[in-house]
Amino acid sequence: MKRLLTGNEAIAEGVIESGVEVITGYPGTPSSEVILNLKSMQNKADFRPQHIEWSINEKVALEIAAGAAWAGKRALVTMKMSGLNVAADSLVSIAYSGCRGGLVIFVADDPGAHAGMAEQDSRHYARLMIIPMLDLASQQEGLDYMKLAFELSEKIGGPIFLRSTTDISHVASDVEIGNRLNLEKREIFLEKDITRYTKAASSWCIAQHKDAINRLKQALDYTDNYLSEHGIRVNEMSLDEKIKEGVIYSGAVEGNFKEAIKRYNLKLSWLKIGLIHPLPEERIKRFLEKVERVLILEELDPFIETEVRRIASQMNKSVDIWGKFNKDFLPWVGGYSFREIKKGLETFLGKVFESEQDSRIRLKAKEIEVKRTTSFCVGCPHRGAYFALNKAIKKLKYKKDEIIITGDIGCTILGMNKPFESCWTEIAMGASIGLAQGFKWAGIEKPVIATIGDSTFFHAGIPPLINAIYQKVPLTVIILDNGWTAMTGFEENPGTLAFDNKEDTKRVDIREICQGCGVEDLKVIDPYKPEEAINTIIKAIKYPGVSVVLSRQECALQAKRRKVNFAKYRVDIKKCTGCRVCLNSVGCPAMVFHPAEEKGRPYMEITMDCFGCGICKFDCPTGAIEEIKDGK
Repeated sequence: MKRLLTGNEAIAEGVIESGVEVITGYPGTPSSEVILNLKSMQNKADFRPQHIEWSINEKVALEIAAGAAWAGKRALVTMKMSGLNVAADSLVSIAYSGCRGGLVIFVADDPGAHAGMAEQDSRHYARLMIIPMLDLASQQEGLDYMKLAFELSEKIGGPIFLRSTTDISHVASDVEIGNRLNLEKREIFLEKDITRYTKAASSWCIAQHKDAINRLKQALDYTDNYLSEHGIRVNEMSLDEKIKEGVIYSGAVEGNFKEAIKRYNLKLSWLKIGLIHPLPEERIKRFLEKVERVLILEELDPFIETEVRRIASQMNKSVDIWGKFNKDFLPWVGGYSFREIKKGLETFLGKVFESEQDSRIRLKAKEIEVKRTTSFCVGCPHRGAYFALNKAIKKLKYKKDEIIITGDIGCTILGMNKPFESCWTEIAMGASIGLAQGFKWAGIEKPVIATIGDSTFFHAGIPPLINAIYQKVPLTVIILDNGWTAMTGFEENPGTLAFDNKEDTKRVDIREICQGCGVEDLKVIDPYKPEEAINTIIKAIKYPGVSVVLSRQECALQAKRRKVNFAKYRVDIKKCTGCRVCLNSVGCPAMVFHPAEEKGRPYMEITMDCFGCGICKFDCPTGAIEEIKDGK
């Protein structure tokens, strides 16, 4: 049976068909939808995993999955590329120890940086950690390779990377589904072997290292001749000895490359690589023996190209290799669109194909393109927090550019945009608090303020807060607690409000954590009450040690889903002068400015999208914004 599925939906289906029992992860675009889909299906008769959770961070998620795999279960952990950095500390040791049950690490890279963060290439981690890595080239492979990954993990006794990219995870195509494994619940297997599961002796570490290297060879032997039930091979070659031009490719470029071959009737040999580590060197050698010129198509770093050049040099065969090392040929950054691949093929083959689109259409589209600033949602409590912060700074007689406000991952960082233009740093989860300490130790005398979201605080904000308290660093931390991991899809975190009468978790209060860490100046504000919030932040900034302001109000979108209602607001046009003070200081998407028309005057309108936070009313100089009472 075929269904139209995104790559992440296909991967989730592959998890179900593989009989996975323990599933963990931390949300991060473009990987989040795998667990989101699995959570929505976990109570169906054909999918009842033993455990599925959003963990506090990727390192913890990995350790939970590894523990389950060491006990003989099939376990999956999901994350985005930057999350792999967090998990890396434990993953190196886990990779050397191997596993008993199947252990798959799903990581999604983001060529083009559609979701922010560094444009990281996770393929390097596979080489660093001696872990086989499968690289997805289609949505169907999302399902097939997930099933293969668990087979392979159990076959070699070690973890397997499954790598996707945004163009695979978020694009949909027809996927053949339905062949689910009828697996019985696995018995727990406990193996007390300190030589394998600890690193307490150098001889044990060396033995584990050898085992990990041996697992690479086993993975290559198993996958190089693998054929899925849907006819998909991991490494596939189309070779015509009469054709001396060839292409080696992997990953998401496949769709556009195959489309170019079909559209322009190109005669090329090609080698598709699905096992990106270890590379199928013998297959690459066979391919290079038959061609004189080869083009390497891969997104991000020249991972394959570097190895192909090495293999060619060892063969003592002169092959003209084209790729990222050729000046101004193929880019090292961003994803490869059809136009990019077409341009690369034209340069490689020395011919110009027909234009895929009238250039005049592209120019016209560019002219009418509307640029939109990324902003907080209507009613977002973070808008109130940054509004109050800016007002507090102004009341303290500081200029905005004089005050350092560090930002963090998640919705929090949107405070960098208009109209707030507050925070101006973003490094990694929890780094806002550590970075703020660095600014203070550098000698910054004026206030330094760190902003961080609730999920980010749980993830990695607690250690730097403890460090600041211990070192007695004079700074202010504003924790924006909206109760959800909102930016990536509204996943729950340890501080999430009770929702749908859920009783299998216990909410952890950030206020109690801060008190337990030793915070002495701790205040909670309601960002929908500007005057109180401003005065509280002023006192916190003046405090000589570590002060924490907990801005607490639920994410507006989630509150709407829970039928939470606030009083709405409107503009009295008779009082409105069209000064736009409200819009310039709040920037709410529910506000629409109407410029002066003939015989008229400018005025502001608050649309029906109003959530009812009331922040705009506080800043109106004429009192034109009023609460709607009794629906009138």
